[in-house]
Amino acid sequence: MTKIDLADTTILLTGASDGIGKGLAEYLLEMGAKLAVHYNSNRASAERLVVKYPHTAVAFQADLSDEDQVISLFEKVVGHFKKIDTVILNAGVFLPHSVTLDTQDWLAVWKETMSINLDAVGLMTKLGLDHFLKRGEGRFVYMGSRAAFRGETEEFLAYAASKGGLTSLARSVARSFGKQNIKSFVVSPGFTRTQMAERFIEMHGEERVLNEIALNELTKPKDLAPLVALMCSGAMDHATGATIDVNAGSHIR
Repeated sequence: MTKIDLADTTILLTGASDGIGKGLAEYLLEMGAKLAVHYNSNRASAERLVVKYPHTAVAFQADLSDEDQVISLFEKVVGHFKKIDTVILNAGVFLPHSVTLDTQDWLAVWKETMSINLDAVGLMTKLGLDHFLKRGEGRFVYMGSRAAFRGETEEFLAYAASKGGLTSLARSVARSFGKQNIKSFVVSPGFTRTQMAERFIEMHGEERVLNEIALNELTKPKDLAPLVALMCSGAMDHATGATIDVNAGSHIR
């Protein structure tokens, strides 16, 4: 395992109980980080991390579609740890809404997707900026998607649009606040072997997914974790504003 020293580093990770977030959480804790483990509904998974790392991991519940809960989450994390060094904005939904749906049903999924994938990210960015500006430093890591660059299928228009907005936000933060010692990065995966991807594979078949990539197997959360840890460590600060693709060669820019 690649070793990246994150001792004395406090990280808030949204969506830490499942999928990519769970893989990131396990790695960051293994590297010595103090971690705010955010979850919405999977309390059991979040608590397993706390039991395994009782001195460095603390679980916090919040429904990110509710702006009051987003604000409360940030305040509770700062209240417990006293500071945050990095905010990793990983939580997101991947909800299908084909244009064949009734317009109101289609719009409902659009709004739900945006509330979690973009609105909550924007609000968390504002809260993080306020905190980092007071502290004199800080880092954001945004979990984007190749969908922001190559587009998505018609069932996932909201998802692609939300990740495009997230990517532009991250770049704007990097440009606007670098002089204040605030850095911002985007990690842009393709299909990653998670529960979210498994649902798509059940619908469309694994062969379709594997045919899109250049490698022989899908990316796993553990393939993203060292990169994210490196961003949190400060070793990649001069790559602020960058988007790093980790998609098994399925979209090469």
